[in-house]
Amino acid sequence: MAQSGNEAIAVDSSEAYLQGDGVEEDTQSSTASLTDSIWEYRKLHGRTFNNFKSGSDYWGPNDELQKEHLDLNHVMLLLAMDNALFFAPLGPKPERVLDVGTGTGIWAIDFANEYPETSVIGTDLSPTQPAWVPPNCKFEIDDASQVPWTYPDNHFDYIHLRLMLGAIEDWGAVYREAYRVLKPGGWIEHSDYEVAVLADDASLGPDSPFHQWGPIFYKAGEKTGRTFETMKQAPGLLKEAGFQDLQEKRLKLPIGSWPADKKLKNVGNYNLAATEAGLEGFALYLLTQVHGWTAEEAHVYIEKMRKELRDRSKHPYYVSVSVFAQKA
Repeated sequence: MAQSGNEAIAVDSSEAYLQGDGVEEDTQSSTASLTDSIWEYRKLHGRTFNNFKSGSDYWGPNDELQKEHLDLNHVMLLLAMDNALFFAPLGPKPERVLDVGTGTGIWAIDFANEYPETSVIGTDLSPTQPAWVPPNCKFEIDDASQVPWTYPDNHFDYIHLRLMLGAIEDWGAVYREAYRVLKPGGWIEHSDYEVAVLADDASLGPDSPFHQWGPIFYKAGEKTGRTFETMKQAPGLLKEAGFQDLQEKRLKLPIGSWPADKKLKNVGNYNLAATEAGLEGFALYLLTQVHGWTAEEAHVYIEKMRKELRDRSKHPYYVSVSVFAQKA
């Protein structure tokens, strides 16, 4: 069963875990062994940022390392969610599904494979999806913040949104548009992270660079007008848009192999690899272009974060929040 998100995670204090130099394995070398199966057919190329159209620039990169992060992150969430792609109580045969902010398209592809009778559309600012797709899946270049959407009223059975922190100025408008294009009885599910890095013990000392991580993003959202506290706003805005039967799932996602629980240790291994792959891409733009740090200052902080990530005496995690609700 998935966690409730409230209980403390037990730490692996076994001799087998603690032996050695106390540093996590270099994820650059370990990532390959973790993800051989998904890279066989999902590896993409290119190092670019989105340039969909003026005014729609997104802070996150869409280069090769970021794609690696997104695919690793997808596998990590599958493990944390007991191989489920969603929490909403969908019927056995949804007719049409929309994946907003599809990224590499990995979630949409997996959904299309699991539900071969469902028509799945994935939208994103960047064309970073693979060339081959299941016959019931397609991708479109689109900006979800531009309303109205091109889809007709009462069209989709399910709308999925994930990893869209700092991407939208007006979430209320997005949710209202999602309500319009959903069929009566259809579901919306929005999943994202609380970016603050936490620990259930005292392993993150007062000087830990983890303590800066959350504020860096939250303050950047205040400056850009695109919040990184998305999941705090989601429940109220979904209700205002007309959704009902609102439900929430919270998951603690450990970073590193420090949990004693075998499943969470596996989740932590993938999360460490995903975080390492995405760390520089997450921080560089916001630190230099939004907060005004020099590139040197940004790299120094990133290396402190990287060192802290690999320290086995630290027990960090962050929280994933999924909110799902139904159209009346």
